[in-house]
Amino acid sequence: MRRSKQGAFGVMALIAAALAVGEVHPAQARQPAAAAVQKTATGVEIRLTDGVLRLDPLSDNIVRVRFSKTANWTGNYNPAVIAQPGPVNWTLENSADKIVLRTPALQVSVDRASGELLVLDAKGQRVTRARPADTDPSAGGPVQRFELDSQEAVYGLGQHQGGQLDYRGSSVLLQQINTDVAVPMLVSSRGYGVLWNNPATTRVDVATPQYAHSLRFASGAGGGVDYHLIVGPEIDQVIAGYRGLTGQAPLMARWTWGLWQSKERYATQDETLSIVQRYRQMGVPFDAVVQDWQYWAPGGWGSHQFDAKRFPDPAGLVKAVHDLNAHIIISVWPRFDLTTANHDELRKAGALFEPVYPNVYPAGEGRWYDAWSPKGREIYWNQIMRNLGRYDFDGWWLDGSEAELGGKPGQMAALPTAAGPGAETFNSYPLMHTGAVHDGMRRDMPGKRVFILTRSAYAGQQRNAAITWSGDVNGDWHTFAKQIPAALNFSVSGIPYWSADIGGFFGGDPQDPGYAELFTRWYQFGVFNPMFRVHGTGKGKALWDFKPDTQARLIAYDKLRYRLLPYIYSTAWEVTQRSGTMMRPLVMDFRSDPNALRLTDQYMFGRALMVSPVIQQGADVRTVYLPKGDWYDFWTGAKVAGGKTLAVKADIDTIPVHVPAGTILPLGPVLSYADQPSQEPLEIRIYPGRDGRFELYDDAGDGYAYEKGERATTLLTWTDAAKILRVGAREGRYPGMKPVQPLKVVCVPTGKSHDVRYAGEAISVAMADCR
Repeated sequence: MRRSKQGAFGVMALIAAALAVGEVHPAQARQPAAAAVQKTATGVEIRLTDGVLRLDPLSDNIVRVRFSKTANWTGNYNPAVIAQPGPVNWTLENSADKIVLRTPALQVSVDRASGELLVLDAKGQRVTRARPADTDPSAGGPVQRFELDSQEAVYGLGQHQGGQLDYRGSSVLLQQINTDVAVPMLVSSRGYGVLWNNPATTRVDVATPQYAHSLRFASGAGGGVDYHLIVGPEIDQVIAGYRGLTGQAPLMARWTWGLWQSKERYATQDETLSIVQRYRQMGVPFDAVVQDWQYWAPGGWGSHQFDAKRFPDPAGLVKAVHDLNAHIIISVWPRFDLTTANHDELRKAGALFEPVYPNVYPAGEGRWYDAWSPKGREIYWNQIMRNLGRYDFDGWWLDGSEAELGGKPGQMAALPTAAGPGAETFNSYPLMHTGAVHDGMRRDMPGKRVFILTRSAYAGQQRNAAITWSGDVNGDWHTFAKQIPAALNFSVSGIPYWSADIGGFFGGDPQDPGYAELFTRWYQFGVFNPMFRVHGTGKGKALWDFKPDTQARLIAYDKLRYRLLPYIYSTAWEVTQRSGTMMRPLVMDFRSDPNALRLTDQYMFGRALMVSPVIQQGADVRTVYLPKGDWYDFWTGAKVAGGKTLAVKADIDTIPVHVPAGTILPLGPVLSYADQPSQEPLEIRIYPGRDGRFELYDDAGDGYAYEKGERATTLLTWTDAAKILRVGAREGRYPGMKPVQPLKVVCVPTGKSHDVRYAGEAISVAMADCR
């Protein structure tokens, strides 16, 4: 790291600190020295008195900003960003007091004397102000402040358990640990985002008392300030910019959206298989089982081999699950017992960290592999493939992916890694680790779409087909309530797929009425999560472990999840094709509504469903805020005027869900598993009051042929004034596609329906009385 020296150089550093945004106007400390300006191959370099500022437009609405004390510094270690600079139509204006870089979507004005940046949008409205070098030797690394206005809300930064949605007044530590996920991407309600390019442990202060009116990044290591500024103004545009920089999210297989059953742990092959058999015997919709850890023999952690006494026929287990039209994934760790052959292979290649760490649980000790090592990543995947991939598992549970090491926060910072000092690479471990498995599975198991479940994440991880879960959380009401803002901030960090252990990992007796209530509310919430998975330690939490009345409620919501699959799968396509977001904090759709910006317990699931989980024990009613416009109660079809807070029904059978006017909502039949063939009609619900559109997506359900065009989309449009639904001509096709899809078009307020045979040609359905 480099710090300010004494003399004139040190004086300028002190002035820079005094000029922190929101404290002193630059004109009050303007220096007479002029800045030298030079165009580069990718942007502009501005030599200020106290360092070098670089501005590089990556697209019309994205500018990379770097500032360092030295001229030859190119940026921090940054495995998240993979985009290459493309052609951008930008201009540079150079005047006596400022330098202005303009693109069609933004302008960055640099004050020549102070180096302060003023960022404006295409209309000339202020987005933010920033100092390129807010020097603070106590931070240990680069520090950057942005100005916040008094009403500005800030979101993102990964997943944290403090219960905040808007971080105003909070200090957030970005440091990977179980239940806390560090993603250095944030968005503002003013319509911009910041991707902080620094994997070091970083503290982000958002309008805290010490840094009032400021958003402050302070990293513990790194060579200089390095970030991408992304201007929307809509949050979806900001997220699209982030995905353009760091990679798009692949489409998950259809089966991954069904019900998952898991437990810590199934101890034998027969026990694992019995879970699938029991669901099929009950006739309850179900798609996947998880084999958690300790399937190995004592001393075999990291061997990726089964204990033959308890799992005598792994290939037979996987085949039996597949024969029941279900899927199975298995837990693998980046940690190795010292006596395993895999440990020795990695160590010989120089791809293990040398310290031996005591286990968090159970007792023992081991080493962890260096996921920053290309050779280490290759060996790690090859070990999985030759020991487990040969059995045809459907995906991988990457536990301890922070990496956990000895379980103490910050341990990675002390290690040398293949990419540099651990202090500088720290938070990016899960990106590299999931990348090893994604790239290997994509290459060696091409008939299956990659699926990874992981306990940690870093910027860019969406490109690795990874779903992050919230870690080993407690099964109590307080923790449950915190999962909602944790999920929403993770989603708006740009990584679209999140889940939690339904019912919490720790604690809970299914026969206890109090826990059964909590589990029911969590299960209802889980229906409207990207991944729908039951898990936990201790007593089992399968449907049959609960009393009959609770079982009935859970089965009803499981069936609802399967009815929603056409909507969910189409929304997943929007995530892949258009950088969409499935679990949406209200700032994404109602940014101009100040009442919506800080609601921690409501969100949009896709663009059609406002979900309001019940997080109070014993509740029969809960308040729900509906933004302006007409809404419909999902359960009753009753029309409700928005722009106000309502008390709505929320008994144990009901999670409040509302649908905005103008929505077209496809619902499928109840299936035993997601890919079950069916000749039942697809229900198309119309919620009148505004024009609407929905793109219905379908494909073979697995494999990568969809990337080569083997897919079908159908555009549905509702014209409210004419009361006509138009089903557009089907675009595309794929093997096994049904030539005719029966449709049942339903006007929600009236309940009247029209039966339609859709054979792929455009048709119109007149619904004159749908109002």
